[in-house]
Amino acid sequence: MSREKVLALLREQEGYLSGEELSRQLGLSRAAVWKAVETLRKEGYGIEARTGLGYRLSFAPDALTEREVRRFLGQGGILGRELHCLDTVDSTNTYAKKLALAGSPDGTVVISNNQTAGRGRMGRTFQSPRDKGIYLTVLLRPNLPPERLMPVTAMAGVAVCDAVEQVCGVRPGLKWPNDPVIGGRKLCGILTELSLEGETGRVQYLVLGIGVNVSQQPEDFPPDVAEIATSLSAYLGREVSRPQLAAAMVRELERLYATLLSGDLSSYLASYRQGCVNLGKTVQLLGDGRREVVTALDIDPDFGLVVRTETGEEKVVRSGEVSVRGMYGYVES
Repeated sequence: MSREKVLALLREQEGYLSGEELSRQLGLSRAAVWKAVETLRKEGYGIEARTGLGYRLSFAPDALTEREVRRFLGQGGILGRELHCLDTVDSTNTYAKKLALAGSPDGTVVISNNQTAGRGRMGRTFQSPRDKGIYLTVLLRPNLPPERLMPVTAMAGVAVCDAVEQVCGVRPGLKWPNDPVIGGRKLCGILTELSLEGETGRVQYLVLGIGVNVSQQPEDFPPDVAEIATSLSAYLGREVSRPQLAAAMVRELERLYATLLSGDLSSYLASYRQGCVNLGKTVQLLGDGRREVVTALDIDPDFGLVVRTETGEEKVVRSGEVSVRGMYGYVES
C-alpha cells in the first residue's frame, strides 16, 4: 500500500524528505503521496510539512497495531508469525481459543487495545480500559504432557519482568504465584488455560494471557482496585511505548517457550526466587474458607511456595489451592 511505503521512507529519513523525492522513489504521483500522508495523519502519525523542505515524521502513535508492533518485533521466531491486532475484544484468551479451534498455528499472538470482559484467576475480572494497557495472548501447541506445562504461568511472570526491564530500565518483583508488582502494587495479571483431548489426555493447545497496566493514572482505576494496582507510567512518571513493550513481551515469551520445550527451567526458577517479594515475609493463605498465617520461605522446583506454619511445620502450597495475601497492599480483613 502506498501509505506503508511512504511511512517506511519517512522513518528512514532523519530530516525532511521532499514530496518530489518521495514521488520519484516510490513511483507515485505527488497527489498520491499527499493522499498517503493525509491517511497516515488520520491514523495518528505526526507528519510535518514545510514548503521547500517536504515532509518529516515527528512521532508515531502509541497504537497496538500490527504495523507498530512489528516495527519493534523485527524478525522473530515462531511467536507472532500470525499476529492479530484488535481494537477491542471481549477477552484475548477467548479469542485465541476460537482461533485454536479454527486451526490457527502454534505461536499465534493476539493483542488488543481494549477488553470488555477481561478475566483473571479464580473467576476474577481484569480491568482492561481502552488505550491504557497491553492485553496479549499467545496460542501454543506444545508436544508435552500436561504436567510439564504447570510452571508456564510462573515463568510468564519472569518473562514480563524481563520485558519491562528491557524497555523501562526497572525490574518489577513477583508476588507468588504470578503477579508482577512494582512500587508495592500489582502491575499485571496472567491467566493460563489448557485444553486436553478427552480420550488421550493429550494437550490440544495452551493459551497464555497477559494484561499489563501501562498508561493508567491513579484516577483511572476503579475504587475496588485503586489501592492495590498501579501502571508503569504512574510509577515511572513518564510515558511508556505500548507497541515497544508488547514486542518485547512476545520476544521474551518466545524464549520462555523454547526453555519450556527444552525442559531445563533452572534459569527461570533462579530469576523467580530472586524476584519473589513474598520470601521471608509473613503472609496469609486463603483457601477452602480457611485463613492461615505462615512465613514464606522458598520456591520449590515446581514453583510452589514453601512455607512454615505457626506450629513450625514446613509444607508446599500450589497456586490452584490457595491465594496469598498480607503484603504490599494485598491485605484482606
